[in-house]
Amino acid sequence: MSASSKSTIKNRLLAALPENQYQRLLPHIEPFAFDHGKILYEIGEPIKYCYFPSDAVVSLVTQMMDGKIVEVGLVGNEGMTGVPFLLGQKTSAERAIVQIPNGGVRAKADIILKEFMRGDELHTILLRYLNSFLRQVAQTAACNASHTIDERLSRWLLMCHDRVESDQINLTQEFIAEMLGTRRATVNVGAINLQSAGLIKYNRGRIQILDRPGLERSSCECYEAVRRATD
Repeated sequence: MSASSKSTIKNRLLAALPENQYQRLLPHIEPFAFDHGKILYEIGEPIKYCYFPSDAVVSLVTQMMDGKIVEVGLVGNEGMTGVPFLLGQKTSAERAIVQIPNGGVRAKADIILKEFMRGDELHTILLRYLNSFLRQVAQTAACNASHTIDERLSRWLLMCHDRVESDQINLTQEFIAEMLGTRRATVNVGAINLQSAGLIKYNRGRIQILDRPGLERSSCECYEAVRRATD
């Protein structure tokens, strides 16, 4: 990653840094391949790195005693993983797993913490990001408890679509069911309904978004609330 490459960075947190602060951080940033299914942190394990996705999407999931996992948050090009480390939490309370593969970068968590404690622009940017992420987590909890599978699936697909900037998303029904905390059969019903309405095309783990405005209308108010907070 060269000094002249800042203008091409897709991660919005890094792109928002003033040039001098970015240059100070640059020697500590390394490319990272976000492979599908790769676990960045396991529950209870130390947070060694902060990851900055570009086109990848990372799911933060919590696990119940019966083994069931439920997604509590998404991290894409708008943010980074490892924020609890900055707040004094050295181990991860959630599993961070790559949901949609692609590229990005990472830096050691100790380095990000050092820059954070300087109190410069990175400090302000990360606090604003934390606020938006907490809004996402709260809205997701409310959504999963209150809305139909069609609305929830629409919200979730829109959030993924925002972060990958592609109309095609490769996800299986099993994975989606785990992320939404529901059964595969329920996700299948939602996918069929959205496909019948001409909003998506679904086939063998590939979802193609055909009608983005229609999908936004199909979603509940939670998507718009999270999008505003992120912006």
